[in-house]
Amino acid sequence: METKRYLDQRREYERDSLLEETAGLEPFVLFARWFKEALEAGVPHANAMTLATVSPDGKPSARIVLFKDFGEDGFTFFTDYRSTKSEELSSNPHGALVFLWSSLERQVRMEGKTERTSPEDSDTYFQSRPRGAQLAACTSHQSQVVANRELLELRMKELDQRYQEQPIPRPPHWGGYRLIPEMIEFWQGRPNRLNDRLRYQLSDQGGWTRQRLSP
Repeated sequence: METKRYLDQRREYERDSLLEETAGLEPFVLFARWFKEALEAGVPHANAMTLATVSPDGKPSARIVLFKDFGEDGFTFFTDYRSTKSEELSSNPHGALVFLWSSLERQVRMEGKTERTSPEDSDTYFQSRPRGAQLAACTSHQSQVVANRELLELRMKELDQRYQEQPIPRPPHWGGYRLIPEMIEFWQGRPNRLNDRLRYQLSDQGGWTRQRLSP
């Protein structure tokens, strides 16, 4: 049987560059520009990011989540507070995020501490969700074993009937987190794998320092 040659997937990166004179000194400004360009380029799920957390015994885990807001106060996502990621963030609030916009040959990664959003912010976002997504959040005990899909669908149907023609209240086990970056690194693919990497590090005084890293 012929062995598949994964090396055939290699291609050159040559779309763009990342230079200090155009990157600027403020990482959130650069992120906003790159995110806007990802949206304009039609990158699917441009707000998808890998969230990495660590268990109390030091085992890492990662999954894709969607951020719903970002700014200088951090990157916000929502989840079940009883999920594995929430349990890990409760014991160790440090987390890492990675964005990959492969069609633009760009990656952004960041590290920082997380905190829960206020109940008011969680309520506001929950009420903005489609009704089906609200029902699903009430139905599911995320990350827990369930006997079968039919049981989930039955629970969701019962909740739909209970709240028929009524607003669905946000369950107390569901809400937001905000990751507040202490480090943000931007990566731009370049020819011959001599890629551009700029790292922004938050100083003790609250400002950002920028450094170029070897690829």
